[in-house]
Amino acid sequence: MKAKPSRSAALIAAMHFAALKALDAAPNGQLKKNEISQAIEDNVPLDEWALEVYETGNTRWRSIFAFASVGLVKGGYVTKSQGVWAITDQGRTVVEAPYDGPAFLAEVNQRYQDWKSSQLSMEAVIPSPTAADAEDEVPEPPELRMAAIQNQANEALSAELLETIKAAPAVNFERLVVNLLMKMGYGGNRANAGKVTQASGDNGIDGIINEDPLGLDTIYLQAKRWQEPVGEAPVRDFIGALDIKGVKKGVFLTTSHFTKPAWDAVTSIKSDKKVILIEGARLAALMIEHNLGVSTAQTFALKRLDTDFFEED
Repeated sequence: MKAKPSRSAALIAAMHFAALKALDAAPNGQLKKNEISQAIEDNVPLDEWALEVYETGNTRWRSIFAFASVGLVKGGYVTKSQGVWAITDQGRTVVEAPYDGPAFLAEVNQRYQDWKSSQLSMEAVIPSPTAADAEDEVPEPPELRMAAIQNQANEALSAELLETIKAAPAVNFERLVVNLLMKMGYGGNRANAGKVTQASGDNGIDGIINEDPLGLDTIYLQAKRWQEPVGEAPVRDFIGALDIKGVKKGVFLTTSHFTKPAWDAVTSIKSDKKVILIEGARLAALMIEHNLGVSTAQTFALKRLDTDFFEED
């Protein structure tokens, strides 16, 4: 016997299907976001729970849909561009088939997880509860629940960051890694502390951070915007380039991940040289931590009882 889907899961499935049906019926299969919302409001039964208005002014069903709709995009059912949604062939297939809410939502979630795993290093993916499961969990202290939600949101954001980086020109990634190191405090507060090197004749070095004004202590950067794992050879080439330049500090960053031989090449360095490897998942986490390529959408304050206020003098 199948378990009955949670209230939020049933709502998400219904909203997803309503959105796809509206897009399927629209001219060229395209609608703006507000038209999608209107279609949901017109075709999905919304009870008092779904229509509850938060203190922020947002309605529960709108908040849930905004959070969950990423699954429709990353699952390949719709595309979004400049505020316009467009249905894909896969989305039309869903509309044409008999509606099975739980099965449909399970497929959406699985496709989303597959996409997320393809963007993040597998060892960095930490299973977290979905929005659909949240109401069925044993209640936890508010701070733990908020932390779990933030971790889940950051995990999805990390995957989107990496996807965006991979789609951008290579030189953008080189600028990004230089900016990231400077955001992390390397090079102090000097505007010219970091630079991207020339495309050729740089011995495989993509960026340089001068940690002091005279450039006596430098960090050399290598950036690989790859889909496939970075193996031992590129890492050893980078170490060799540091030797040629007489530099003792290096950071090798990639949008993918490093193989075990690549890690072994770094740990086997016997000189006073220090080389750090940063994989895609950690790269995205550092960007989020240091607010590079991201912005704060909303801030929530968790308040506690002030017992001192009520104590007698």
